[in-house]
Amino acid sequence: MNFALELNNITCEFLSNSGDGALYTAVKDATLQIRAGEFVSVVGPTGCGKSTLLNVAAGLLRPSKGEVRVFGRSLIGLNSRAGYMFQSEALLPWRTALENVLLGLEYKDVPKSEALSQAMDWLSKVGLSKFANSYVHQLSGGMRKRVALAQTLVLNPDIILMDEPFSALDIQTRQLMENEVLDIWSTQRKAVLFITHDLDEAIALSDRVIVLSAGPATHPIGEFEIDLARPRNVAEIRHDLDYTRVHAQIWEVLKSEVLRGYQQQNITVNETTV
Repeated sequence: MNFALELNNITCEFLSNSGDGALYTAVKDATLQIRAGEFVSVVGPTGCGKSTLLNVAAGLLRPSKGEVRVFGRSLIGLNSRAGYMFQSEALLPWRTALENVLLGLEYKDVPKSEALSQAMDWLSKVGLSKFANSYVHQLSGGMRKRVALAQTLVLNPDIILMDEPFSALDIQTRQLMENEVLDIWSTQRKAVLFITHDLDEAIALSDRVIVLSAGPATHPIGEFEIDLARPRNVAEIRHDLDYTRVHAQIWEVLKSEVLRGYQQQNITVNETTV
């Protein structure tokens, strides 16, 4: 099997906040595999460790145990074949939209004329060519997300890592962005690992949805193939009977973990305030 990304038996331990040197196990023995060209979403309760796994995949976090493989090779250091779109904005406010998209190309020493052409091409693809010279504060939230998307994809990564990138947007803008991502993905067919707390979003976008347990020691507890026709419109597909069926199947696995995660958070808050 041709896997673009493999997280094999990943465990991530951190020093707890107790001050006694105890370890907190955020992730334990987690295995995820994403095929080349596959769109995979990971869902789970808030705080379960979804972003931790994404940071491991990016090479930003070294796991305590386990191995990350990228196109069959063990990952050492940063994942140079991946592009990372963060949940929070990573745009520089003193740079224009175009200059923000150019940033990664500048670090890679791409010749200036070539970099400019690529950056403008991607701004056009996300519908922002008329706003190339606008600064971040002059753009709406949806526009800023489009710039961030262009900034990620202009580097032509083989793997795209996305950490709840649209969670702060209103529902209409969010659906527009989701459809834009699907349109771009359908032409590029890169491997995508998409983190979200929104089950509807995960199903509408993905080829496969992986469900994580509540933390601590989170690990996959369910995996579902999303056998819905493409191309998809994320708003319209939610009325499909097959969509409703798979949503019910996944929610049956996820709901008890959401409740357990909520209870764990309440316990933590109460212990902190005592």
